[in-house]
Amino acid sequence: MVQLASALAIGLLGLAGAVSAHPGHDVRAEAAERAAFLKNAPIHQRSLAQCASKLKARGHENANVLRRANRVKAIRQKRGLQHNAHFHKARSLNSVLNTDHNSTLVGVSASTDPSVLFGSEATCILGPDVTQGPYYVTGELIRENIVEDQEGVPLYMDIQLINTNTCEPIPDIYTDLWHCNATGVYSGIVASGNGDSSDEANLDTTWLRGIQPSDKNGVVYMESIFPGHYTSRATHIHVLTHPVNETTVNANGTISGLYTSSSSHVGQIFFDQDLITEVEKTAPYSTNTQDLTTNANDSILSEEADTIDPFMEYVYLGDSVSDGIFAWISMGMDPTEDTTVTPAAYYTEQGGVENESSGSGMGGGSPPGQFGSSTATAAGGRRTTF
Repeated sequence: MVQLASALAIGLLGLAGAVSAHPGHDVRAEAAERAAFLKNAPIHQRSLAQCASKLKARGHENANVLRRANRVKAIRQKRGLQHNAHFHKARSLNSVLNTDHNSTLVGVSASTDPSVLFGSEATCILGPDVTQGPYYVTGELIRENIVEDQEGVPLYMDIQLINTNTCEPIPDIYTDLWHCNATGVYSGIVASGNGDSSDEANLDTTWLRGIQPSDKNGVVYMESIFPGHYTSRATHIHVLTHPVNETTVNANGTISGLYTSSSSHVGQIFFDQDLITEVEKTAPYSTNTQDLTTNANDSILSEEADTIDPFMEYVYLGDSVSDGIFAWISMGMDPTEDTTVTPAAYYTEQGGVENESSGSGMGGGSPPGQFGSSTATAAGGRRTTF
């Protein structure tokens, strides 16, 4: 298993040219904020190391193993994958630079004890003072499947939220996930450095974005595709959680706070380099012409990995990566935190609208005026605002 408290020996690399991919978003500033949080946060908020024994003693680890094993079986059955296909799993992580993370455990099969496969201490600590990263869009739908029409390697995620104060799972936390597609483009945004900046229609797209609440075990399930890459950043997924007591669900399948969004925590999760390499060999990832930044050269990842292990553990669902991936991680957070969020855009009843004052590569200005309320959700993901 991955050691929670292992200090990973990588420096703050790749800062030169780090702001080139998404104009208006300063990767160096985000890395600096992350470093400040990890340095100044109370010890119990810097990792979940202190929670490992408590989670096991309270039965949470056994429940995690059983849930993940059953979910993989259900996914494989639904997709008609062979039940005797070997699982692939990341080995223990000692160093981002020196470890081959995408090893196949010798002799592992579907009959292997699930605790060998699905037990995990890998964690990502979400910080209240970290920028939300590029291209956050409010107004996304509450939904488990965020794929829409995007092609790529299927990715099924099991993300457990843990209270760093109590070491207990946190239910009913609404969690935003978003990431770029196989060729390194984000939906919902029109900006230089994000695909074809002349394509205004991209402002109205919603693929690979969505919100899900955590269940009674603190688990958020999401179905997507494996993220692609874009210049200056390693492959990653953005995560943003919303304060429990300030989040209400609208009748149109969104949450409150379109123009007044707040977050309890934000962060990013990553994948081991060998897994990325295997995915990048497949189409449409192989058509991506943007420069590939490795984990070793990602400035934000270096801040994460110097204190915690932000890599998702995973198994292949079939004989090859193309059959899909099931990945899981625990994320520690202090649910009492509450921070104002500045999105890059809003998704409204009239489609996508730039937040011109966001500084995320989309200009300057203020949020649009209010729109009429409605409870309808239209086909294709378009919905009204409240």
